[in-house]
Amino acid sequence: MTNSKQTRPLDGWRILVPRGGPWGDGVAASLRDRGAVPVVAPLINFAPTTDQAALDTALRRLAAGEYDWLTVTSATTVDVMFAHRAVVPRSTRIAAVGETTAAALQAVGYEVAIVPEEDNSAAGMAEQLIALETQERRRILALRSEIAKPVLSVMLQEAGHDVDSVVAYRTVGVPVTDRIKRDVENGRINAILITSGSVAEQVREQFPQIPDETLLAAIGPRTAKDADRAGLPITVVADRQTVDALIDAVSSFTLPHASDELAP
Repeated sequence: MTNSKQTRPLDGWRILVPRGGPWGDGVAASLRDRGAVPVVAPLINFAPTTDQAALDTALRRLAAGEYDWLTVTSATTVDVMFAHRAVVPRSTRIAAVGETTAAALQAVGYEVAIVPEEDNSAAGMAEQLIALETQERRRILALRSEIAKPVLSVMLQEAGHDVDSVVAYRTVGVPVTDRIKRDVENGRINAILITSGSVAEQVREQFPQIPDETLLAAIGPRTAKDADRAGLPITVVADRQTVDALIDAVSSFTLPHASDELAP
């Protein structure tokens, strides 16, 4: 007889998923497959850009096939594209900053042409695009958040490409319910997934009293660094910037307390 602990390594775990939408649903499903109880509590959301006209114009041009490339540097940008029903024609290729962003794009039906092999950052994506496009000047649409530094656009422009850098959204914190706040503070949530610097900041702000035994798992070294800057003590860092690697990292730990201890 198979030991259920071997087949379902997260039996008894309650794990906070900090983003909603199609991405959050996918993560929740993966956690359930491993035996965990996912608690989907979006900590960040996007607010409209302060220059909606510029975004509307860019998305019209995108749909009309005026761009060779679209660069996407966060899963939140994908939420904005989905909300605007953005059309990406086959003639436009999409570059995603990392596996999380690529998975978010694929979850809502967009095809991804490249993800940086080494450096999952704006600079890493720019380097890969520049190495790929050496023959012609390309038209590139860079959708970004209001707080993102224009590293990508600057590098691509310096390499001779024509870049429209357009703010797609502002990131805002979403207050969690009192129930979830209590569950985190009394240790009923066993692990919290930290999927971006913005999420790390919200975890620090919204849960000032996180028990020491609560596992904080970062999706990659860059996110871990951002969490460190936000004053959040990360327990484990995924070795790849993917949801599967993040869940694997959590799965390598033993449940801090017996689940029946905290039964309602």
